[in-house]
Amino acid sequence: MIGLRELLAPLAGAAFLLCATRAYPADTTLLIHGHIYTADPAHPWVQALALHGARIDAVGSDREVLAHRQPHAHVIDLKGRTVVPGLIDSHTHMLFAAMELHGFNLSNPEHSITPDHPDELTAAIKAFAAAHADERLLIGRADFNTAPPAIPGSALLDGAVNDRPVIIHDMTEHALWVNTRALELAGITDEPVSNAEEERGIIRDASGHPSGLLLEAAQEVIERAVLAQYSTEEKLAMLRGAAQYLNRLGITSVVNATGDLKEIELYATLRNRGQLTVRTRTAFGAVAVPHKLTPQFLADLDAARSRYHDEWVSANLVKFFADGSSGFIPPLVYTPADYRALVLELDRRGYQLMTHAERGDSVHMVLDAYENAIRANGPRDRRLRIEHNFLVTDSDLPRYARLQVIASGQPLFCCSEIGTGYDPADPTPADRWHSLLSSGAVVVFGSDWPCAWPPDPFVNVQQAVTRQIWQSADTASIAGLPVDGAHQGGSVATGKIYVPAERITVREAIDAYTRSAAYAAFSEDHVGTLIPGKDADLVVLSQDVFSVDALDIARTHALLTMVGGKVVFEAP
Repeated sequence: MIGLRELLAPLAGAAFLLCATRAYPADTTLLIHGHIYTADPAHPWVQALALHGARIDAVGSDREVLAHRQPHAHVIDLKGRTVVPGLIDSHTHMLFAAMELHGFNLSNPEHSITPDHPDELTAAIKAFAAAHADERLLIGRADFNTAPPAIPGSALLDGAVNDRPVIIHDMTEHALWVNTRALELAGITDEPVSNAEEERGIIRDASGHPSGLLLEAAQEVIERAVLAQYSTEEKLAMLRGAAQYLNRLGITSVVNATGDLKEIELYATLRNRGQLTVRTRTAFGAVAVPHKLTPQFLADLDAARSRYHDEWVSANLVKFFADGSSGFIPPLVYTPADYRALVLELDRRGYQLMTHAERGDSVHMVLDAYENAIRANGPRDRRLRIEHNFLVTDSDLPRYARLQVIASGQPLFCCSEIGTGYDPADPTPADRWHSLLSSGAVVVFGSDWPCAWPPDPFVNVQQAVTRQIWQSADTASIAGLPVDGAHQGGSVATGKIYVPAERITVREAIDAYTRSAAYAAFSEDHVGTLIPGKDADLVVLSQDVFSVDALDIARTHALLTMVGGKVVFEAP
């Protein structure tokens, strides 16, 4: 890992210079003359920090921290720069993102190439394939329709590449579009696959031929085949790259909202090699796949909980999908009775539970099941979570605080003319962050990366503070995509505001990425605030996110990111 002396040398004379006044060993570091937000409600602002090894030793004024100076300490002059705790992305899918980072991306903030422009789309894929002739398969990301009849088919992709599998993830990660070679790789033929839930999402034509589109749980048929193509070392290399990508954005910890024991073992291997640069907490779950409490599933859950519970790799988390995210309206995954029974049993076994719920009726079902488990299994520190929470009715709002349910949101997905709703006639406002906070609920933020690209925390913060309405001409024809998203898929701000009463402050948004996010991940003893004894996870920012114009917050970027007192990113 690069030392601070090496880090600072090439920056000499730069306008944003973090200047080391003396060259010392890196075991003790003093950061002075800063504008440091600790996220500690008792002492939110300090000038300086003292770091010893991986941990924070002292915080306070320059005078107070310099009193801790030792003969061999680095002294870094922040020159008034703003520092915040390391940012925690509370909802990612890091393995998917790692593979897509390794592949091609047709949906970015500037432009989205959709099947409405077949020549441009196939040309982009052909160019990537030509430049990556050694890749066994090609993985990409794009916006496309998931609602028949306007769905893309494998023939278009076959026209781009027919000698290797091509697998394109929809930006929701609830649909895959593949070519014929990919169908062959996964063994998808005219005959139904054995798993009924998976077969339901394989879109076929009137003659039963697979179209090349797979929705929701059907994605697992392809994902299993794809993951089998990569060696462990290849997966580790991709995950290293994904972690470093997140570090560039100031992200130091993540909660992975899908995963299994094999994926957790990958993070543990990187940790053991000293190559893991983000802290991970990983849930057991696959997109829109209903859980079944088989002996193997329960054994894997127990093995993960018993083996992985340190500051870098932790488990004890189960992810449900109450609904999906494809078509015009997200399809339901469980009946209320089935979901309630699963929640009751896994809560009885002591697991933390998180549930994807976009629809208002899904949120209600989740709250009902959580309340039943609390009543039946008795009090304990559960930290139950609901992910997305796009639509929350007035009657359900106070239940979050009363049941101590954490609301995990992604402001990047807001806002269109109807917020993140599905029925223009439904008067319920979407993304009710202010109302949830005002009710006493804990709100945490994340990106849902790779659903959002890039997973920029400061775009998220700006959107939480402004609630601007965004639109994309590139994706306007895609059915069932209620939002274009801030800085997503070629979208631009319209100048309009969606439900301004639900805006929150910058400090509340940063807290949702730091102190509250640490609490939601059971990691508040180690990270989330900059106080003595905590791990030295912090980010030096390019501008003061707390004082710049709200419409300029998204321009903020990380100049330096530390995880455990080690520099994991430096701005060029």
